[in-house]
Amino acid sequence: MSGQTPAIRVRSLQKTFRTGLRRRRTSALIGLDLEVAPGEVFGFIGPNGAGKTTTIKILVGLLRPDGGEASLFGRPVSDIRSRRRVSYLPELPDFYDYLTPGEFLRHCGRLSGIDAGELKRQVPGLLEQAGLDANEKRPMRKFSKGMLQRVGLAQAMLGDPDLYILDEPMGGLDPLGRRWVKDLIADLGHRGKTVFFSSHVLAEAEAVCDRVAFLHRGRLLASGSLRDVLEAHTNAWEVLVEGEAVRSDESLKPLTARLDAAGEDTLLVPAAERPDELLKALLAGPHRIRSVNQRHASLEEVFIRTLAPGIEKED
Repeated sequence: MSGQTPAIRVRSLQKTFRTGLRRRRTSALIGLDLEVAPGEVFGFIGPNGAGKTTTIKILVGLLRPDGGEASLFGRPVSDIRSRRRVSYLPELPDFYDYLTPGEFLRHCGRLSGIDAGELKRQVPGLLEQAGLDANEKRPMRKFSKGMLQRVGLAQAMLGDPDLYILDEPMGGLDPLGRRWVKDLIADLGHRGKTVFFSSHVLAEAEAVCDRVAFLHRGRLLASGSLRDVLEAHTNAWEVLVEGEAVRSDESLKPLTARLDAAGEDTLLVPAAERPDELLKALLAGPHRIRSVNQRHASLEEVFIRTLAPGIEKED
């Protein structure tokens, strides 16, 4: 990020709420530090109650932090000008449901200062890009959750912003809807846009993210490039063998008896070990090694492993 102003910068961010009849203090964010570079697709990952939505609401000016600082493209979030290049889709968007999608987008565009001629050009294309009929005459109260999410994302693309802040954009969608959102986020990334989104659908997040951060109970547990995060949590070595079945080879029993199998011809060597001794023994016998690969953990597996120590401490 050297020489670039971060699209999002958060330092020592803190937020506390008072909840319940006794107005007990609950810490939603505890010293959060975070940076997102321009052009990154950044996944903000955490369980319910982790502080993701609180962070997002502070970034878009809907909440004020109790401490620390946050900025968008170098401007503090308290400065309304910081949001001129930003679009936001909340987790549970609320629409004027008596409007059609076109009417709603034109209304939002006028509020954003986009002139009528530009709106006339933009709105039909955005609706079609979102998989909606540009001439739709039904009011949005008759739309499904997936169709409303598409309207929300079309609205977020009005004015071609540089930074998209999306709170659970895949939540509640069917597989086709999630696939469309994933493809849209990937396309925005390819176009050089910055996308900061929270998600529980980790397989889709893994497919599009450049970097990720794990949040739990208001604390940042880990962050980094997707590649580095996944490679730091490797799984077993997978050794695929051709020829005489390795399980029936008596000479290999001392090595293979304790190994898991993924099929008759596949052996799994624990990640903490090297497969060198097994490979030498296989090469010395009537076996042909087809491939040796080390499986990398999925983002969901890394997420669960990262959260586990913190959960154990709480217990």
